[in-house]
Amino acid sequence: MNLVSRLVFLAFSAGVEQCYQRLMSSVWTLMTLYLLFFSMTKGLNFTLTANYNGFTTEGYNRQGCDSSTCEGVTILKNLHKKNQVGCIMLGPSCTFATFQLVDQDVGFSLTIPIISAGSFGLACDFKPKLTRLLPPARKITDFFLNFNNLSLPFKDPWERVYVYKMTENFTEDCFWYINAMEAASFTFATNTNREMLRREEDLITALKSSKRHSNIFIMCGGVQDIVSIKRKADVILEDTIFILLNSCSCFILGHSECVNRHEARLSFCCAPQRNDYVAGYHDGALLFGKVLRERMLSRQQRSNVFLNDTPALHPFANVTFDGMGGRYVLDQYGDRDVNFSVIYTSTLTGMYETLLVYDTSTNESIMVSPNPALVWRGGTLPLDRLEEPSSNIVLSLSVVIVTAVALIFYRKNRKERHMRKKWSHIDPHLIGPLDEKEVSLKIDDDKRKDSTYFNHRGRYDKKPVILKELQHIDGDFTESQRIELNTLLRIDYYNLTKFYGTVKFEYGVYGVFELCQRGSLRYILNDRISYPDETFLDMEFKISVMYDIAKGMSYLHSSNIQVHGRLKSTNCVVDNRMVVKITDFGCHTILKPGRDLWTAPEHLRKDGVSQKGDVYSYAIIAHEIVLRRPPFYSQFCTSKAEKLYRVQYPSATVFRPDLYFDGMSERDIELYMLITNCWDEDPERRPDFKKIESTLGKIFSNLHNQATETYMDNLIRRLQMYSKTLERLVEERTSLYKAERDRADRLNFMLLPAPVVRSLKETGRVEPELFEEVTIYFSDIVGFTTLCHYSTPMEVVDMLNDIYKNFDSILDHHDVYKVETIGDAYMVASGLPKRNGNRHAVDIAHMALDILSFMATFELQHLPGIPLWIRIGVHSGPCAAGVVGNKMPRYCLFGDTVNTASRMESTGLPLRIHVSQSTINILQRTDCQFEYEQRGETYLKGKGKEMTYWLTGVTGGKYNLPTPPTAENFQRLQQDLAEMIMSSLKRGKDGFEKRKTLSTKIRRRETNGSLQKDGLPEYFHLAVTDSPTTQL
Repeated sequence: MNLVSRLVFLAFSAGVEQCYQRLMSSVWTLMTLYLLFFSMTKGLNFTLTANYNGFTTEGYNRQGCDSSTCEGVTILKNLHKKNQVGCIMLGPSCTFATFQLVDQDVGFSLTIPIISAGSFGLACDFKPKLTRLLPPARKITDFFLNFNNLSLPFKDPWERVYVYKMTENFTEDCFWYINAMEAASFTFATNTNREMLRREEDLITALKSSKRHSNIFIMCGGVQDIVSIKRKADVILEDTIFILLNSCSCFILGHSECVNRHEARLSFCCAPQRNDYVAGYHDGALLFGKVLRERMLSRQQRSNVFLNDTPALHPFANVTFDGMGGRYVLDQYGDRDVNFSVIYTSTLTGMYETLLVYDTSTNESIMVSPNPALVWRGGTLPLDRLEEPSSNIVLSLSVVIVTAVALIFYRKNRKERHMRKKWSHIDPHLIGPLDEKEVSLKIDDDKRKDSTYFNHRGRYDKKPVILKELQHIDGDFTESQRIELNTLLRIDYYNLTKFYGTVKFEYGVYGVFELCQRGSLRYILNDRISYPDETFLDMEFKISVMYDIAKGMSYLHSSNIQVHGRLKSTNCVVDNRMVVKITDFGCHTILKPGRDLWTAPEHLRKDGVSQKGDVYSYAIIAHEIVLRRPPFYSQFCTSKAEKLYRVQYPSATVFRPDLYFDGMSERDIELYMLITNCWDEDPERRPDFKKIESTLGKIFSNLHNQATETYMDNLIRRLQMYSKTLERLVEERTSLYKAERDRADRLNFMLLPAPVVRSLKETGRVEPELFEEVTIYFSDIVGFTTLCHYSTPMEVVDMLNDIYKNFDSILDHHDVYKVETIGDAYMVASGLPKRNGNRHAVDIAHMALDILSFMATFELQHLPGIPLWIRIGVHSGPCAAGVVGNKMPRYCLFGDTVNTASRMESTGLPLRIHVSQSTINILQRTDCQFEYEQRGETYLKGKGKEMTYWLTGVTGGKYNLPTPPTAENFQRLQQDLAEMIMSSLKRGKDGFEKRKTLSTKIRRRETNGSLQKDGLPEYFHLAVTDSPTTQL
């Protein structure tokens, strides 16, 4: 013990008086201990140095350790930077400050332990580096749970209690003990039907009420507090029992009639001259010395003097020692176990005697007095609730009064109830369009499929309205629904949207509500361009928006509707005067209650609606307004499902949106405190909307009282800011409009010719036009039907896309216009809508040669080795053109020239450009030297026999044209194309049987070796020889 005593002396000799003074003024002190090892000879020889770091809270708006919970963290960071962090820390005592140091989620990952004489709160439970030398709040609540459930000869089990939480003159330990009983998600609140009393007026009212919640009142203090309460209450019911939490590990059972006789005898179990905090830190040094000495002796035996080489799970767990505060027994979490005594006033001796003792280490109570002389009736503790009166006179009188009142009420409201059970729909003809440009809401069945014919906005009785569909309703309302709709019809308030009734169309039943044309509040908050923070949504406007919602909800709660149940930012709407109104209220029998980010935690756990649940929803909306963030914004949690789970099943700390007080002004702090009170976990602690409305009114009035500008100055300033914002907004919207217009023009030019687009934009119509001479091109794929038969739909689409994308790129180099593609047919024209003289035949001829050159190198991706041939037909002549239709308008060509060009293509041959006599005549009039061969007379349907030609190239031009097949080879290819495709598929990876082609039934032809396993058929090789025969 000499070594340990020297250790304690060295730790506190530098400043015991200063440490004591700071502890008594609620300023916690950080003490970082340095350990310097010297040589080890006989026993232990070391020096212990203490480093004191403290701060005061006089410079803060609020005093106390919670005013700057992060200053301890800052001090520890500075010590770490100076390399002065030692091996242990004594303090702090405040739960707020300790939590920032020991919590692994929000604080440090400390490697050194902390010994605290305090830190009573639940947030500091089960921390692996924290040791608490005074009983924590968790053990207090364990005692009350055990004591309430006890069944003794003089006590029945208790289920109900009152807990009185004083708002001033409370001690640090008392605050956290009561706070643990108040926490809605902790074991005491979940296992006990407790009701919180937060004002002295509420306590006095409960004491005098014959219909109170319980006879048991738990509170901090002593007999003098009961004396003061009795003096103010005047009369207290006989079965009242006070359980006083005393700082000496005693629980005093008090009676209102015996307090005056023994108020001087309540301090016998305390040591009045001793301060628990100073004793705690004194014994903390003893604890450190004891554990350090044992650790070093153990290490010395193994020639290892390092302290932290084998750290335990908790360095001070399961340790027992004696100190200034008595005998200390620490549990597995480093928290102190004690014996709590329940004492009472004996009617025999007039002295305090022990009723029972509760051991926190075993969670058991030991009865000391089996037959106590208790002051209450029958010598037993009272029941937890008052007994119901059994007087027949009182019962009879109550029945008579209730019957009379019911009869009066029935006669007075009989006619009203009869009217409330009736309901009639609005005539659909009374619902008109909102303005002349909008179509009627009364639509025909054949127009229902087109959403452009239906608009949810309209006009009723010269008022703009919005129609909301009542799903799963056929229009025949039940009696309860009719009563509810009549109640809703009578609601008329400035901050609530007006309900006009219901209207029944053939396609559904709709509710008719007042229209607020600026949209929902959520839309306003998202639109930062139209509603910037500098003008519309500054703090003054945000408070005004919150005030509008609070006024609407205050009126709604006091009306017959009573509760909203679905309040969120999307059903808070804004009218043209920037007044916020609430909608979607009432109709509880028609609409289901909400279950989303705005829903209160108690309603997530159990379905239902309540006024306190609306207050919680209001807090989430207020958070959206103040921070202008998405609903329930949290930086570290973005999943909606995870947010709902963490709200429904809270851990030690409840989960709420991010709301930081650091750096906020006094006005903002007051507003933030209102929001945090509204989303409190305990519904009973949330204020009502009358209180919210009053608080916001004070904040708004203080905002103007503190400002130096008058209302007129404020109005002029806002108009100037709005004018500047409007100019910037016009510039931004103009640039956006121009970009969108250019993009629309580019899209239109891809669908229609540029002159046609300009005519449509300028006049809205295109006059049909006759062109004297144009050239038209047609082409299609040879054997396309067979290819589709053995290809999947996606392969067909990919094949056509590959081909026609390359065709389109070729068209960009010529003065031509792509008319359309139909299946495998490709149609191009030149000379319209822009006339180009004789160039139309030249451009089409060059384009056809380029396309044919491309086909010489093109190969199918899904059928490698299979030849792909096209036929091309070209004809020139007169043509009429114009835009046809309103939906998906097309620029169409009409005339015999179109039919003849199609016939030229269909009568042509693969890999050939079939040209008519008229096109050849035009080409001969130009300077271009095209090469062509005379095919001879060809029969064209509707025309008879015409002289036609094969276009083969241009003199001096280098076109890599494919060699066309002979007529014999072409016929054989048509016959055996299917076998070639199947052979190619069998050589593929997937195999033919696994493919889902366009044909559901594929039958293979029986062939006798016409397909070769290796390579292509012989006639295909002949088709690509150097000197083929191309004449027919």
